[in-house]
Amino acid sequence: MKYFLLLSAFCITQFLVIAQNGVPAPETIIYLVRHAEKEKGDDPLLTEAGKQRAGDLMRTLKDKQLQRIYVTQYRRTQMTADSLRIQMGIDTVHYLADSTGNSLLEKIKVNNDFGKSILVIGHTNTLPFIIEKLGVAKQTIPVIEDNEFDYLFVVKLTKQGATLTISKYGVKPLIKAAGTTVQPLQ
Repeated sequence: MKYFLLLSAFCITQFLVIAQNGVPAPETIIYLVRHAEKEKGDDPLLTEAGKQRAGDLMRTLKDKQLQRIYVTQYRRTQMTADSLRIQMGIDTVHYLADSTGNSLLEKIKVNNDFGKSILVIGHTNTLPFIIEKLGVAKQTIPVIEDNEFDYLFVVKLTKQGATLTISKYGVKPLIKAAGTTVQPLQ
């Protein structure tokens, strides 16, 4: 575990050090989203709303020149990527969902994806750690609530450091109100 932590920190540090020393370093753009709405269970599939959101994600990112998609071992992240993967023919790499981000950073390095545009699909309990590990100040990263599926985080790594842009995509997530009525979030 310490090895992965040290190696990941070294990789990011090396990228930023090289960039800061004036060596031309390509800009890395990392789009990060939480998986779309899911059913209940241990390794659930997406709901119909989740499938719609996966389509919305494809339409939102189709012109962003994505070169790779990173998903976790869970079906909900893989299904969220399917529209982009199939429609745009983008390779998918699996990483281990953990609260350190080490597995993801190691996979990005192994695949030589620093300097490219990539998509990372994660979870409420992993994305904030990944974004922080990429060099974004913790206080600028919002808490992702269990009923929020529409955040689109964009981390740009340049020779000046990491910047974070936060937006939303697709329709507002639906939540169950008291009883059986479904209403959009306000």
